[in-house]
Amino acid sequence: MLHGYLPAILGGLWVTLTVAALSLTVACVFGLAGAIAKLYGGRGLRWAAETYTTLIRGLPDLVLMLLIFYGGQILINELGDRYGWGYVDVPPFAAGVLTIGFIFGAYLTETFRGAILAIPKGQIEAASAYGLRPAQVVRRVMLPQMIRHAIPGFANNWLVMVKATALVSIIGLDDMVHRANMAAAATREPFTFFVAIGGIYLAITTVSILALSWLEKRYSLGVKKVSF
Repeated sequence: MLHGYLPAILGGLWVTLTVAALSLTVACVFGLAGAIAKLYGGRGLRWAAETYTTLIRGLPDLVLMLLIFYGGQILINELGDRYGWGYVDVPPFAAGVLTIGFIFGAYLTETFRGAILAIPKGQIEAASAYGLRPAQVVRRVMLPQMIRHAIPGFANNWLVMVKATALVSIIGLDDMVHRANMAAAATREPFTFFVAIGGIYLAITTVSILALSWLEKRYSLGVKKVSF
């Protein structure tokens, strides 16, 4: 099957999934930080968070990937020459994870901000009046409800992020798209290999949709749905 290149492509699939999972972790960190800055930060933090989300959501992912990978590497090495660090070679894996995480952190900022705003303020005030410490209010009241409200937007961002991992192939990362491209060049059958890659991405998104639907139902247990 696939002229013997299937094992190699499946090996690249592990790289793709690893990049997606780590990028999601980075994006959640940026997203939570951005949401908190917008809702509870001072003027400077709110301005920085607003600038971050506006710029990142307004630029193409491909441009940001090339800008951060090549421009970031040049900037780091210029600083290295100035301070005597020596030459620093930024690994494509780290650059890909940080770039995708940084990009989707801007989208998750708005997802988390909306989820926090959807929590009734009376519940937080009641929890504080009941004697819960701020950390307990966050852990027992805010976080569980924020997750429930954030799951739909989070799911959409995850599905787009998985597909965006294909961009890391352009900076030299040996993921499944890169391996499929090499196999297509060797066999001169690009249609065969890229259809296979499309099928793999479709399988990943299908499994993700099922898992996230289950998660949404789990966090919605006991919540009464209002019909109009």
